Amino acid sequence: MRIIDGAWGILLSLTSQGGLIVVFAIILFRVQPFRKIILKSHKTVLNYLLLIAYFSGMGILGTYTGIPVQGALANSRIVGVFVGGLIGGPLVGVVSAMLAGIHRWAIDIGGFTSLACMISTIAEGCLAALLHPYFIRAKKKWLFGLASGAVAEMFQMVIILLVARPYSAAVELVSLIGFPMIVGNALGIGMFIAISETLFREEERIAARQSQKILEIAGTTLPFFRKGYTEEQARKTAQVIAKELSVAAVAFTNREIILAHVGIGEDHHRPGMPIQTEMTRNAILQGSVQVAHSKQDIQCSQEDCPLLSAVIVPLMYSNTPIGTLKLYREREYAISEVDIEVAKGLADLLSLQIELSELDKRERLLSKARLRALQSQINPHFLFNAMNTISSLISEDSEKAKDLLLNLSDYYRSRLHLAKEFISLESEIENINAYIAIEQARFGPKISVNYDIDGDTSFLIPPLILQPLVENAIKHGLQKSLHPGSVTIYVRIEQDEAHICITDDGVGMDAALLSNIFDESHGLDNVHQRLINLYGIEYGLKIESTVGEGTKVWLKIPRNTES
Repeated sequence: MRIIDGAWGILLSLTSQGGLIVVFAIILFRVQPFRKIILKSHKTVLNYLLLIAYFSGMGILGTYTGIPVQGALANSRIVGVFVGGLIGGPLVGVVSAMLAGIHRWAIDIGGFTSLACMISTIAEGCLAALLHPYFIRAKKKWLFGLASGAVAEMFQMVIILLVARPYSAAVELVSLIGFPMIVGNALGIGMFIAISETLFREEERIAARQSQKILEIAGTTLPFFRKGYTEEQARKTAQVIAKELSVAAVAFTNREIILAHVGIGEDHHRPGMPIQTEMTRNAILQGSVQVAHSKQDIQCSQEDCPLLSAVIVPLMYSNTPIGTLKLYREREYAISEVDIEVAKGLADLLSLQIELSELDKRERLLSKARLRALQSQINPHFLFNAMNTISSLISEDSEKAKDLLLNLSDYYRSRLHLAKEFISLESEIENINAYIAIEQARFGPKISVNYDIDGDTSFLIPPLILQPLVENAIKHGLQKSLHPGSVTIYVRIEQDEAHICITDDGVGMDAALLSNIFDESHGLDNVHQRLINLYGIEYGLKIESTVGEGTKVWLKIPRNTES
């Protein structure tokens, strides 16, 4: 009975160390550098060294906080090294276990089990390394960690019985510490993983809410900057942002003056005033994000101005800063990483709106017929979906989000080519690539495009002839299929003509649908009519399709004398 009482006392003591485990779990997933390392798929040598130091240190600390029992230690050393193997992978698990195990043997605390504890620690670390791939795929990771941790501690008890001497002392020790260490350390491992997952999912939810908020703001303000980057539109946009975000004030500038300031300080930060802050000028000149941490950084001429910190993000047009977006707070050093990411995300989307406003201006210069042709090609759902995709990538992969913004800008800028009579085949392919990059970001490997081009790509063709055909193939062929698919663009340039065929292996069409294919619902009529108007009836589109096999679209374009 005394042994049972002792076992329960040891279990309670091990369980009470849960607070320390909680602290380590919070450090791992709350401290940004560690969190980034954990989430990286390809880690550097320094990343691995930091993780090994972290988990082996956790194991060593578990030794020092152990409970002396009959010349040995009941401890939580295994929690650190086992979690390290499950989360960090084989290298982290094995090396952390070796360091913690060798340390346990070297300091010789708890005499007769030192060698057995070293061997068992390394063995458990290796077990965690082997279980790492299964842990990554497990739906309930905390339960997987708890169960596998219990099995690992059973191995430790077996190793103590096999290695520790005298055998009678080993048996007595295992009978006393076996149950509490198996249960206590398994609970510790499960608790560490559960807390880590909870913190990680909380940050994911926060990031998702931020992305949703940015998208909502962008959707609400879309009509504003589409009318130009003016004081009136800047004021309307600033009012929406100030209402949606919990910031002290929102401001917009162009390269020289304040366009709008909404919120605290608007009595003396007035539109039309020259830019006062050196950081704002730096943001414009350098095209980089600036963070003002104090009143001195903001440099307001009003002594009692309550605005004490700000994030300043440049607004871009054609890769050139044309102004800034500024979010203010009332405390010094109050600008967080979240504020910076939100400001950058908003600035990227607002910059896109400004680009689109310039596109609108140029569109109005086109003839009525060409304007209708352009508008028939622009799908508002595509723009919304593209912005949604970009918004979701801002916090996860800012470089990819930036690339997609550039692709989206190129995609819509290509509509200006309708002002030209002809463009090169190479330019049309660049437009297709910009469109495909955005669609692949949304649908991943489900969509692929192949080129089979034989001839000089400087051959002149009417603008926006091929891209709408590729878009139609993806929208009505591949996206409706349950399986991944591809579009192939065949081009054969002969002496007098370019022969082009665009094929897809999507869902295809039946005869009834094919007979009515030239309607607005499929977007092919515009291309078909333009070709006929330019070159004659024999140059219209030719289409062949089979249900379940895909669609082929043929066209030919005569050589222009300017080519």
